[in-house]
Amino acid sequence: QAQVLEHGGGKVQAGASLRLSCTTSGLTFEDYGMAWFRQAPGKEREGVSCIAWSGDYIYLSDSVKGRFTVSRDDIKNTMSMRMDSLKPEDTAMYFCAAHYKGNCKTFEAGLFEYWGQGNQVTVSP
Repeated sequence: QAQVLEHGGGKVQAGASLRLSCTTSGLTFEDYGMAWFRQAPGKEREGVSCIAWSGDYIYLSDSVKGRFTVSRDDIKNTMSMRMDSLKPEDTAMYFCAAHYKGNCKTFEAGLFEYWGQGNQVTVSP
């Protein structure tokens, strides 16, 4: 049974940095496009970042571009997102998701077959 698991997150003050990572089991990690979504209370889910299964395409939403970076390590079956210059509006539950052969050029939550349970990121002013 495939599983997706998020690691990291936590509570920081504005301007700080955090790292989220995502690991998988029960699937061939290198065949999956990996993404981060987030959802704040009372708001719709937002696609934050996506890295193609081949690693040759990365999408970052306008709200995080220039502050967040995403990478993958197919040897360690891990996808990481470094979040710098965090803002209170980045506060949300962050979810990792996997899409078989996903290239991230079409970035829609419905395409992702496997999801983690989410990790909370809280940024205070």
